[in-house]
Amino acid sequence: MQTIKLNNGLEMPILGLGVFQIPDLNKCEQTVLTAIKAGYRLIDTASLYQNESAVGKAIKKSGVAREELFITTKLWVQDAGYEKTKIAFEKSLKELQLDYLDLYLLHQSMGDYYGSWRAMEELYKEGKIRAIGISNFFPDRVVDLIAHNEIVPAVNQIEINPFYQRTTEHELLKKNNIVTQSWASFAEGKNEIFSNDILTRIGDKYGKSVAQVTLRWLVQQGIAVIPKSVREERMIENFNVFDFELSQGDIDAIATLDQGKSVFFDHRNAETAEWLTKLTF
Repeated sequence: MQTIKLNNGLEMPILGLGVFQIPDLNKCEQTVLTAIKAGYRLIDTASLYQNESAVGKAIKKSGVAREELFITTKLWVQDAGYEKTKIAFEKSLKELQLDYLDLYLLHQSMGDYYGSWRAMEELYKEGKIRAIGISNFFPDRVVDLIAHNEIVPAVNQIEINPFYQRTTEHELLKKNNIVTQSWASFAEGKNEIFSNDILTRIGDKYGKSVAQVTLRWLVQQGIAVIPKSVREERMIENFNVFDFELSQGDIDAIATLDQGKSVFFDHRNAETAEWLTKLTF
């Protein structure tokens, strides 16, 4: 598996499995177990997903040494703040049946995330987390967090797909030695992505699927990816994106698909912010 080096020297698999929207714990456990057996080593979950316990069970059953795995989870808005973060972290660790996390992310730039970051910096220094990062942080929040804290985030996990390419934001993150990690790489099937003419045509040229072209487009830019699938054949397909390379012409063609906005919702919209703030589990 190709890896990408984080700003503290830690090597992270550039491709992993995301388990968002797999609330059925038995299904989630089997999905993670199947992925690990297929060669996946990065598993991305979150307290909000309510499936950390299933991920933990799969890790135990896999038989793969802990040090070979890279496990990420995230702190939700309702647990923001110094003391709450310490409690939420221990709960996640218990659910996952782990002694440490490889990556812990602030899920949103909401609530007292400065207090959370101080707690995360302490947990990192104590060796309980190998790297700390952020998710869904826009450029102004990224720059502000860097300017007023000791540790620069290792990762910013944001929505990136062919319809929302965020090239300028990716360049800003690279400038600050922060790895960009894409969620919703396939736009969750929106805009008929899997039958898109441009992506299909590129895929036909290499004997690859639209999904593989999309993932290759991302990793070729140095963007980490965490595609979700509960089907073994799709997991294997998503994994096989390191044996071909897109041309500049391919990349230029994909650039024309960019609509410059989320295919889901605007995080900076007041109604969206209110919804996220009230979203609990």
